Amino acid sequence: MLYTFLIILAVLALLSIIFEEVTHLNKAKTTLFFGCISWIALFMSAGDPGHEKLIEHQLNENLLEIATLWLFLMSTMTFVAYLNAKGMIQILVQKLFPQRVSTRMLMLQVALFSLVLSAICDNVTATLVSLGLLTTFKLDKQMRRRMAVLIIFAVNSGGVSLITGDVTTLMIFLGGHVHMSELLMLVLPAALSVMLLAILFSLNAKGEVSTTPIRQNYETVDVLIAIIFFTTILMTMALNILFAIPPVLTFLTGLSIMFLVGHTARNDKEELQILEYIRQVEYDTLLFFLGILLLVGMLKEIGTLDLLAQVYARHDPNISNFVTGMGSAVLDNVPLTAALLKAAPQLTTPEWLGLTYAVGVGGSLLVIGSAAGIIAMSKVKELTFVSYLKYVPALLLCYSVGYALTLLLGNYFYGI
Repeated sequence: MLYTFLIILAVLALLSIIFEEVTHLNKAKTTLFFGCISWIALFMSAGDPGHEKLIEHQLNENLLEIATLWLFLMSTMTFVAYLNAKGMIQILVQKLFPQRVSTRMLMLQVALFSLVLSAICDNVTATLVSLGLLTTFKLDKQMRRRMAVLIIFAVNSGGVSLITGDVTTLMIFLGGHVHMSELLMLVLPAALSVMLLAILFSLNAKGEVSTTPIRQNYETVDVLIAIIFFTTILMTMALNILFAIPPVLTFLTGLSIMFLVGHTARNDKEELQILEYIRQVEYDTLLFFLGILLLVGMLKEIGTLDLLAQVYARHDPNISNFVTGMGSAVLDNVPLTAALLKAAPQLTTPEWLGLTYAVGVGGSLLVIGSAAGIIAMSKVKELTFVSYLKYVPALLLCYSVGYALTLLLGNYFYGI
């Protein structure tokens, strides 16, 4: 009875996201409400102090995961908000992109930029910077929405071939199931599927777009903070690989250096303006993450993910991997991957590569299926759960092509 009630709460949370435009209730507030209520229900049904302690331990573990992601997201968003406000991202765009470009060419360029950026840094940073590019171009609503969908798919695809780009890839790698050289094979399927989506989206695109010209009146401190930001990204990867230092710790260190530089370069009044950027970060995005992760944590604790792992083991691994990727569009791919690894399926190297691609890219099929999608939905007004659904056929096609190429290459190079 309890589990049915909790699953109903999760469904209601999903419906509140779908019908946000009808109810005019902010999705961040509704998901947070249902997430909190679900855990309260777990505590109230505990029955004895021992079970209450177990649920408290589970909640603390869930909150630790959420806090880590929250702090990481807050650090990244603060950097990007500052650089965007100072026009540094616009300047970067003017250096990389021509002032006038055809819409079709822009799609290919943005897709490639997002793909490469997400391969060398985390999905959150890649999404925020890539979405920042869109603000510099004069795009209509439909084109901006289409570009945002392309960025989501490209960001999720870019990270699957490197352990620095996607958490699920790192988890499968650390489990000893794939080697670094084998993962690099995923670059080709990921890149081709992203380019295919860019071409599909550009078929009806006509005309040219231009960047918004800005005067380059930035100060030395702004350049320093931009350098600190990109150095922090590089150090995050290096320190995590060499010393297993959590990325959030490195990014918080970079943020603290940003504030120290701001203190030495500006007076108290100007420093307060810098600190104000952290308050201008859209906390709706953070609240939405909190609500979603509370709900996913609840589903994990009641055994829903373990049940999915059992169903996975009953079918052909190639089909199970494909469907699992689609499932990661509804459930967070990190606990889903953790549940599958715990089940210890006996897979060949091509099958492990297929799973790596599927759980990394499959979340793109729904806007709530990945961190990139949730951020984009909070940043791009035109992008809602319902408006995203019209792009699902194209996304499913490109996901299927990428998955098929992964299996083909995997069996060619590593098949028995």
